[in-house]
Amino acid sequence: MSNYIEEIKLILSKARQKAYTAVNTAMVDAYWLIGKRIVEQEQHGEEKAVYGEAILKELSKALTFEFGKGFSYANLRNFRQFYLIYPENEICYTLCSNLTWSHNRLIMRIENRDARTYYLNEASAQGWSVRTLERNINTFYYQRLLSSDNKPGKLGKGQQLKQSPEDFIKDPFIFEFLNIQQSTAVNESEIEAALIENLQQFLLELGKGFTFAGRQFRIGTETEHFYIDLVFYNYLLKCFVLIDLKTCKLTHQHVGQMDMYRRMFDDLKKPEGDNPTIGIILCTEKSETVVKYSVINDNPRLFATKYMRYLPTEEELIAEVEREKVKLNLFNSDKEVD
Repeated sequence: MSNYIEEIKLILSKARQKAYTAVNTAMVDAYWLIGKRIVEQEQHGEEKAVYGEAILKELSKALTFEFGKGFSYANLRNFRQFYLIYPENEICYTLCSNLTWSHNRLIMRIENRDARTYYLNEASAQGWSVRTLERNINTFYYQRLLSSDNKPGKLGKGQQLKQSPEDFIKDPFIFEFLNIQQSTAVNESEIEAALIENLQQFLLELGKGFTFAGRQFRIGTETEHFYIDLVFYNYLLKCFVLIDLKTCKLTHQHVGQMDMYRRMFDDLKKPEGDNPTIGIILCTEKSETVVKYSVINDNPRLFATKYMRYLPTEEELIAEVEREKVKLNLFNSDKEVD
């Protein structure tokens, strides 16, 4: 009898979800069409729109009287902006309609077109909540991804993003969800414990495809044993990802240690058919000298990246991202010369 009741509940739950999805898609499409009609009315056949508050205020009054809340002057301006951002209805129907209006309102305010496309795709594919999307936008999630040959959001129509380690590494990582004040002194074990306690947020910050495999993961030979801070598996990259936490500036000893962990893991733990293991050193400050002249320079599976325990201001984040871009360009230029 219990199975019978549960099956009925499941049927109703699925039906409600389908109904919600259908209604959401219809409303997003309707808002785009309303925006299109507003623009056409304002332009009166002219190439350049002549914006008039009177048109929107009159429309707002009529729609509110007929349909109730949701058609304020501000919302109608959003509908108009929605159409102006996505004038091709194909984008609206294939991407925007997969997300709620709350998602779309956040994304359409992003000035960078490539970033908008990235957030549209990722929010839909990864099922980001509105809160997660807002957090990722505010922390410049897209901009923090390290440059690669296949940059997110810059793919042509019909192309597939070739997954590579660079597509998943950010600089810096932001761990504001740990609620550890910037001035508070903590050790690596405390950071590690806080990340595990907030594992869901940590996985979202790491990116798509990650699953947790272990903490203080033991690996060794018959004579010696070592412990890796955090181990994950990424099913998109089809490989294990090792993370070593440091509460100091990157050193060549850190790099050597992670390189050894990665080699040992490949030799002792990597399943046949998997890709080589990735090693990531998370530190509070990077050393470009160490990065340039250590094995990181020659190993595409080894990374050093900065992490921040607090949410920086927008200005600080932009400055940090721009610094990393400049360093990366210089680094790549040096490699081309070599």
